[in-house]
Amino acid sequence: MRGAKLLAACLYLAAAATVVVRAEDPYFHHVWNVSYGTASPLGVPQQVILINGQFPGPNLNSTSNNNIIINVFNNLDEPFLLTWNGIQHRKNCWQDGTPGTMCPIMPGTNYTYHFQPKDQIGSYFYYPTTGMHRAAGGFGGLRVNSRLLIPVPYADPEDDYTILISDWYTKSHTQLKKFLDDGRTLGRPDGILINGKAGKGDGSDAPLFTLKPGKTYRVRICNVGLKTSLNFRIQNHKMKLVEMEGSHVLQNDFDSLDVHVGQCFGTIVTANQEPKDYYMVASSRFLKSVITTTGLLRYEGGKGPASSQLPAGPVGWAWSLNQFRSFRWNLTASAARPNPQGSYHYGKINITRTIKLVNTQGKVDGKLRYAFNGVSHTDPETPLKLAEYFGITDKIFKYNIITDNPTIEQTKNIKIEPNVINVTHRTFIEVVFENHEKSVQSWHLNGYSFFAVAVEPGTWTPEKRKNYNLLDAVSRHTVQVYPKCWAAILLTFDNCGMWNIRSENTERRYLGQQLYVSVLSPEKSLRDEYNMPETSLQCGLVKNTPKPANPYAGA
Repeated sequence: MRGAKLLAACLYLAAAATVVVRAEDPYFHHVWNVSYGTASPLGVPQQVILINGQFPGPNLNSTSNNNIIINVFNNLDEPFLLTWNGIQHRKNCWQDGTPGTMCPIMPGTNYTYHFQPKDQIGSYFYYPTTGMHRAAGGFGGLRVNSRLLIPVPYADPEDDYTILISDWYTKSHTQLKKFLDDGRTLGRPDGILINGKAGKGDGSDAPLFTLKPGKTYRVRICNVGLKTSLNFRIQNHKMKLVEMEGSHVLQNDFDSLDVHVGQCFGTIVTANQEPKDYYMVASSRFLKSVITTTGLLRYEGGKGPASSQLPAGPVGWAWSLNQFRSFRWNLTASAARPNPQGSYHYGKINITRTIKLVNTQGKVDGKLRYAFNGVSHTDPETPLKLAEYFGITDKIFKYNIITDNPTIEQTKNIKIEPNVINVTHRTFIEVVFENHEKSVQSWHLNGYSFFAVAVEPGTWTPEKRKNYNLLDAVSRHTVQVYPKCWAAILLTFDNCGMWNIRSENTERRYLGQQLYVSVLSPEKSLRDEYNMPETSLQCGLVKNTPKPANPYAGA
């Protein structure tokens, strides 16, 4: 009954965003009703997660520095959380939506997120972090537009489209979760989706988008899937890459783009071909056999079906590595601020610490687990950040149980426990991801963007720094690592909070391939980090504990 009343209350409220204008940055209010529904993305009816009745969820459209207020009503039968992939939440990990920073929204209850994409622009998405909910939906596009006073390095497009590509399984999220809990892998996906649909490819599909001849369009492409790298291309059309995960890039035309799990690309597509139908194509990468799907693109007033001859995708990971190396930061363009991106000379900053993270897999008590440096993370009932804030870390977890430079033996013997490392505020750090496995990895860091300065075959050594791109590597939040390769990223840890480094491969994340970075304010100052909001949920050992009285102070 409580769930029914909650649903009725939610439906009574306006689902559309409401804007409230104040003297400060504007506020945009949303009400999201999360529920189960039935859909047939691959032709088989199955349970999916809907937001306001939509699968995928609604596109969240914002501008730099807007205040986004989202009241999320959980009508599922399980706890639920959403994370905002790529939004940095400056000083505010309380809204990050990971199990290490927030208590979940329990069934039949609601919680209101309040966050700002502070000094950010770009293409992002949101998705659930609880259980295996991401395998059922609950994801959607999130775009952050530049303020009108900040020029962008391309002409205003006719329209702005978001394309969410993903692998997909016909088994329910509860079945997939049971597979993992029993120590099994998810295996090969059953299909590929474009915006929640798999095209028939016979010309009978309704068009996903309509283009006016001669016009240009902003096309954002995000891989929101579980584990599969995907290649995206549009029949007879070039894609001009202009932005990547919040950074303007040097503009080059591409016939196709490899989009690894968790990544987003912003492109410009010009409707400069014969007016008729064309196929968008998304296909799997690095699987033994290729899985492909299509979506239809239609020219306004066009005549004629799309050609059945689909453009071929690339083969092998060397092609993908070369494409990665072609991406360059646009040093003269402004991002969220008026100053050029290139005014930040990251290559001239001294590295104060190197952290090497080696991904491994193995069995613990006969069940599959994935690990960083020999530790497979598990989420305690009390979120890590709440344990810090309430001063009970000694009861929940230990800091720094992994070393910065692990030995082979340390990576082989996997143990399961919360994995949290300390990083000193405002230090400039090098993180090396080393992949000794035969599969492509995709790594994401919450709360930050970083400079992906190198991806190379072999094993990392300090001498490899001579190959780093210290001038115009793209500032982004996700990086892929190819089989038997390593990747190096550089960043300043200047955003206080508890931040998740994770595999974007959901199977690997769920089975422990993640950790948290604790960045504490030395002065416990509000200049560095906000206090826990009064509306924050409490659970675990702090469920009924009064909040500490202003642990952070100062202007």
